[in-house]
Amino acid sequence: MPLFSPYVYVNKKKEKFYLHVRTRGNRVLYYFSKDPIDALNNLPSGYEVFENEKSNMPMIRKKKGLFGLFSPKTKKTEIQ
Repeated sequence: MPLFSPYVYVNKKKEKFYLHVRTRGNRVLYYFSKDPIDALNNLPSGYEVFENEKSNMPMIRKKKGLFGLFSPKTKKTEIQ
């Protein structure tokens, strides 16, 4: 096995998907593909993988805080 292997997600249908990244301007887009070439070696910190129930495609999203109560970026609301 190679020293740095790509990040692999196996869905419910036993299909392998590899995590990739693309930048568009100042945005960073993470996506899964069946192509292992140029795949990322690990999942970015602060993100988690979930599977779309209808298509069984893996997707990536930011993790929520403790039990979903505290998120990393909370907006302060003003009391009027």
